[in-house]
Amino acid sequence: MPSASQFLSRTACALLAGCAFLLSGCADKSARSRFVDVSRQYTTEQVGRLPKGKVTENSGLAPANKVGDLWTHSDGGNSSHLYQITRQGDLLKTLDLAPLTNIDWEDLAHDDEQRLYLGDFGNNQNKRRNLAVYRLSGPTFQQIDTIRFAYPDQRAFPPKKSNRNFDCEAFYYSQDSLYLFTKNRSPEDLWVKQYVLPARPGTYVARLADSLLLDTWITAADLSPDGRTVALLGRGRVYLFQREPGKRLFDGAKQMLRLPIDHQVEALSFINQHDFMISSEKGRLYQVTHQ
Repeated sequence: MPSASQFLSRTACALLAGCAFLLSGCADKSARSRFVDVSRQYTTEQVGRLPKGKVTENSGLAPANKVGDLWTHSDGGNSSHLYQITRQGDLLKTLDLAPLTNIDWEDLAHDDEQRLYLGDFGNNQNKRRNLAVYRLSGPTFQQIDTIRFAYPDQRAFPPKKSNRNFDCEAFYYSQDSLYLFTKNRSPEDLWVKQYVLPARPGTYVARLADSLLLDTWITAADLSPDGRTVALLGRGRVYLFQREPGKRLFDGAKQMLRLPIDHQVEALSFINQHDFMISSEKGRLYQVTHQ
C-alpha cells in the first residue's frame, strides 16, 4: 500500500489524469451518459420508519449482521452516535462514538473484516480542510482510526462557484480501497467525479479515477456483495454500474431505475446481489426489489 508521502508526490500526475478524464468525458458524453431504463424490473415499497427523535436527518446505511439489520447515523451537526436498526426501523442498539464530532457525516461503508468506514466528508461550502474517513473496529467499534485526505484538483477553499465539485456524500469499500463520489454544487457543472483512497489510516491526496456527466446530486453509494455492481443514489433515481475488468467504472454497462419517491433520499445499502434498502432524510425506509 503506498505511503502518505508517495500519495502526496503523485499530486501533479493526478491533476493531469483528472484533466484527461474530464476531456474524454466531454468528447463522448452522449455515449458514457447513456443508461438502460430498468425501472419495470424493480418494485419499491416503504417497509418502515426510523423512530422520531432518535435518528435525526438519517444519512447512511450499512449491513450490521447476517439477519438483515442495519447500521445508520445522523447527518452533520447532530449527535455522534451509531444506531443499529431493523429494516422496519426498530432501534436495537445505540453506540456513542465520542470523542468523534459529527462535523458532516454522510455515508457508511463496510469491509470483509466487519469494520465500518464512516465518511466525515460532507463539504457543502467546498471550504473544508479537515476531510476524513473514520475506520471503526472491535465488537462495539471502540477502536477508531482516521484516514485524512485532500482532493488533488482543489486549489481554493472555497473555489469559485463554477468549480464547487468537492462535496461528497457517497462511497464504498473494495479490496483495501475506498471509492468516493462527489455531489456537484456548481450551478452549470453536472460532472460526478470518482476518487480513490487507501482504506488505511494515514494522510493522503486522493486519486481522481473517473468522471461522468450526470444531471443529479449523488447522495449515497454501495457495492453489491459479489463486487460486480455499484449503485449510486440520485434524486428519484438509482444508477447501476457494472464493474468490468480493465475498464473504468463509468465505461461499463449502465442501468437506471426510477424511484416512486418524491422527497430527498440519503442512503442506500445492498441486502443481496440485486435488492437494496434506501432511507430518506425524513427517516422513511424503502426496500427496492428486483423482480
